[in-house]
Amino acid sequence: MLSFNHLVFIEVAKHLSFTKASEILFISQPAISKHIRNLEEHYKTPLFERKKGAVLLSEAGILLQQHLLRATELSKQIEFEIGSIHNKQMLNGELKLGASTTIALYVIPAVLSAFRKKNIAIKISLVNRNSENVMQALIDHEIDLAIIEGKDKMADVNSQYFLTEKVIPVCSATSYLTAKNNYTIAELKNIPISLRERGSGTLIAVSHALSAHGVKIADLNICMRLGGTEALKNFILADDSLGFLPLKAVAKELERGELVQLEIEDLIINRHFYFIQRIGEENSGISKAFIKFAKNHYNFLL
Repeated sequence: MLSFNHLVFIEVAKHLSFTKASEILFISQPAISKHIRNLEEHYKTPLFERKKGAVLLSEAGILLQQHLLRATELSKQIEFEIGSIHNKQMLNGELKLGASTTIALYVIPAVLSAFRKKNIAIKISLVNRNSENVMQALIDHEIDLAIIEGKDKMADVNSQYFLTEKVIPVCSATSYLTAKNNYTIAELKNIPISLRERGSGTLIAVSHALSAHGVKIADLNICMRLGGTEALKNFILADDSLGFLPLKAVAKELERGELVQLEIEDLIINRHFYFIQRIGEENSGISKAFIKFAKNHYNFLL
């Protein structure tokens, strides 16, 4: 177990703010300063520097932060392994997940529910951001495991394939675009199109599929960009533009006849979802158990 002094340091170092750490830990700012002083007296060196009102980590502070991040992961692993000795049928510990929008809204909830029911002693949290921001949360140690679109190529993370899903072009049932059944790639350039925000896994998948036909996102007639799958879907329902959305996200609207799937000649868009972990943490007990459970759950549904 890390001392409370160290836990205070972790929060101050993460946010570079005594005020923010005070709010997160629910203790006063003078108390935060006291805990940091205790550590600086113990290590006999300053851990922070103040320059023009900004709080910065000193060289010793950077070193301590690196070691404490590793110690935090080790502490979680110890809790998991010792808890598993007590009850081999029930996992114990905490799992912090980060998932891109489609996964968080349409894929993982059922898996999380089934996993929680089987492992009631595990505390689970899930943050929902676009792929780019989920990866940053993983690198910053805000989460233990990421699930995003695309195999990340960063050197300090490890990727494991999870599943594949289609992204389809859709429009409102009231849109003039439904007058035709099929469109060519060339015609796509003249159609008003609404897209997800930059950093979105859906947008990346669309971009890759179009690039195979020599078309760039900049070549399209983009009339709107929206942050989030639900925001884009609701806009398409009210508008006459075309949007690219995950099949799972629009299944109900297609069934009810509120949205119509359009056919773009030779355009196939698939998104590949991956579990992403920091290098060296691939055998982390709870994350490893969850990945196995999620894969089995999904394969069983297939």
